[in-house]
Amino acid sequence: MFEKLAEMICNYVEVEPESIRPESRFMEDLGFTSFDFMSMLGELEDEFDIEIDQQEAVEIRTVQEAADYLEKLTKEA
Repeated sequence: MFEKLAEMICNYVEVEPESIRPESRFMEDLGFTSFDFMSMLGELEDEFDIEIDQQEAVEIRTVQEAADYLEKLTKEA
């Protein structure tokens, strides 16, 4: 899940996949804007056929938190 997420992140911001770490923060470290983040969430919903809760999504700060959340959702689906 982490690798897939790292690939997707590179579609939204100018970073090298190998520079993305589990502790990388979307806004502070990777340069995401709120719009970038919400756009990526929409793409993740389509890609994995899941529904991301907006209230839970705003709590996601790091790439690892996002990967863990996606793992949980895909197991429930």
